Amino acid sequence: MTGPVRPSGPVRRFRALPLRSRLALLVATAVAVAVAAVSVACWLATRAQLHNELDTSLENTSAPAGTVRSAIAACNSSRAEEASPGFAYIQVVWPDGRRCVAPYQQPVKVQEEDVAVAAGALESSLHNSTTDGGVPVRVHTERIPLGARGPVAVSVSRPLTEIDASLDQLAVLLSVVAGVGVVGAGAAGLWVARTGLKPVDRLTGAVEHIARTEDLTVRIPVEGEDEIARLSRSFNSMTAALASSRDRQSQLIADAGHELRTPLTSLRTNIELLARSDETGRAIPAADRAALMASVKAQMTELAALIGDLQELSRPDAAVPGPLRVVGLHEIAGTALKRARLRGPELVFEAELQPWYVRAEPAALERAVVNVLDNAVKFSPPGGTVEVRLADGELTVRDHGPGIPEDELPYVFERFWRSPSARSLPGSGLGLSIVARTVHQAGGEIALTRAEGGGTRASIRLPGAPTPPPDTP
Repeated sequence: MTGPVRPSGPVRRFRALPLRSRLALLVATAVAVAVAAVSVACWLATRAQLHNELDTSLENTSAPAGTVRSAIAACNSSRAEEASPGFAYIQVVWPDGRRCVAPYQQPVKVQEEDVAVAAGALESSLHNSTTDGGVPVRVHTERIPLGARGPVAVSVSRPLTEIDASLDQLAVLLSVVAGVGVVGAGAAGLWVARTGLKPVDRLTGAVEHIARTEDLTVRIPVEGEDEIARLSRSFNSMTAALASSRDRQSQLIADAGHELRTPLTSLRTNIELLARSDETGRAIPAADRAALMASVKAQMTELAALIGDLQELSRPDAAVPGPLRVVGLHEIAGTALKRARLRGPELVFEAELQPWYVRAEPAALERAVVNVLDNAVKFSPPGGTVEVRLADGELTVRDHGPGIPEDELPYVFERFWRSPSARSLPGSGLGLSIVARTVHQAGGEIALTRAEGGGTRASIRLPGAPTPPPDTP
């Protein structure tokens, strides 16, 4: 079994460089490759063009008949003329490979193509050769008529040194231009990297500042609509959400501590009274002792309920308490009604529940409906009526109590919020928060309004259908 492939040394060293250095290096490399490719292409194109022009010039150059005769005469003479460089070199080639060089001309080595033209196998030929001194030349050999002698093969050659000199100068020029371009591209790449990464530097500085000071009020200025601006906006949104979450967490801890202090204080007071009675030997009257024990039991029940509510609210808002299932909202409302009747035996419950099936977590949904009914029981006057209706996916619970003032309705779903008129009643102020959380997790909506004629009307609307899906038992 082979492990992961590790990058080689140069790759590791490249990754170890700062981002702006890597960007500048990549830009310089890309420009260098592009400039090199363009330079090579330019050099090759120029070379091909110069060779084509040289071939065209050779094909259009005709050897003078007098020069040809001089070459033949010089071949028959034993006197040799001193060669000198010229524009073109002319010589006569015979079928047996012999050559006759014109006076004052450079002798060029005979190639197979020259012999083939002299023998009549080819009409003409363009090829490379060298002088006897080793100078490269371009040769054009063709058959020309020469009076009574008939056609003869004449080679006209021109040195390639003039082309090579031009190409060498062009290569030097392109190398200088390429070097300047690469250096300029590297400098431009470094400048672009520094300029383009300034927002990233600000973002890095902000992140380091937050990590060092835990100050979530830092915001990055947003400029433009590009990817960096989107990143800055996302970072600002993230820090704002984190700040809000931390504030809510701090508020939750403070409110929870405040709410826990009341039952704990009452419990400690009652337990201290019972302990002092046992330590001093002074018996508490039976009625008072029974009242103390009932108070202790009530405070323990309230404390357990508060801890359960806090555990429910400690889960992330996006988390689902349990697996979602298709359940009958009318069945859950019926079960919650039975519990509500036990808590308010003196109240009258009017219920009309039509079938409605939703996808939710059964226990959490039942707890939400129970909390809504508990509020109706809590605020209903003795002998009052609680109306429960479920139709077209909307569950409404209406009581005939004092109602909630209009200015307090926006706060009813906040954690630990309790109406001033309800602070003397038992409860933690978390019930409606849990209801709203559960309903929203199931994709529904909840609203609390003042009812006509007095009282409060709670409305829960959940997406669903009057019949269950075919695959649901």
